[in-house]
Formats: sequence, C-alpha cells, structure tokens
Amino acid sequence: MTDFDAIDRNILHELTANARITNLALAERVGLSPSACLRRVQDLERIGVIKGYRAILDQAALGISFTAYIAVGLSRHTKSEQQDFERAIDAAPEVRECHNVTGTIEYLLRVEVKDLASYKRFHTDVLGALPQVSTLTSYIVMGSPKDERA
Repeated sequence: MTDFDAIDRNILHELTANARITNLALAERVGLSPSACLRRVQDLERIGVIKGYRAILDQAALGISFTAYIAVGLSRHTKSEQQDFERAIDAAPEVRECHNVTGTIEYLLRVEVKDLASYKRFHTDVLGALPQVSTLTSYIVMGSPKDERA
C-alpha cells in the first residue's frame, strides 16, 4: 500500500493528534464504520506506516527545563568512527534525537537535561570526551512555539 487516499490521510491526522482516540470515535471522525476503520488502522500498522504509539511527557514536570541542539563535527569521516560515535550517543540518555545530516557537520543532536549545569557536565564529560568529535556548536532552545514531535 503506497497510495493513501483521503481517508487514510485523515486517519493518520487524527491518530497523530490523539493516538488514544477510541476506534469508534476515530471511525466517526473519518466517516467509516468501526470495522472498516479498524481494518485500515491495522493495515497502516502492518505495512509500517504507523510504527508505534507514544505518550507526550511534560518535561518541566519531570524536572527537565533545558533543551539544546548540538551540531557535531567528526574528526574523521570513516564508517567505524561514525559507528563508534553513534554507539556512544545511543548510550547517553540526555540525547533525545540524533540525526546524521549533510553539510558542514555530521550530526545534529537534541539534548534535554535538568539545567545549564547539567548541560555543561554533559557537554564536557560526555561529548567532549569522545575521540571522534572535532567540533561542537550548541543552540539553546529559548522557546518552542510549534513542536509536533510525538
């Protein structure tokens, strides 16, 4: 299934907004019977369009009030250096996203920590200690007027 019709797109839109919606309510919103709606959702899950469902957490309630994006340049551009870096990042709970990008850097990270002191420790003791890293440029998030990550 590579072609999505308007109903599939509506289902995906509704589930993106509220993944806990009941099948009955979803069916009503997209104009299908509950059984037809459930079949479509299951098809979208089966083919991997819907990869999973997540809870959106209130970071402030968890004591996390500092977010930064970090542009990371590697000293060498070998596959093994990239794999070593990715393994180290995978083990760092502060890193919530890691993207391999094109341009003047190799990676873009989203880091969430308690405060500036925690960020400094992570920056110095984790990222700064990785032998693959040659440059780090931090972008501190001051606000997020639009954030649709699930």
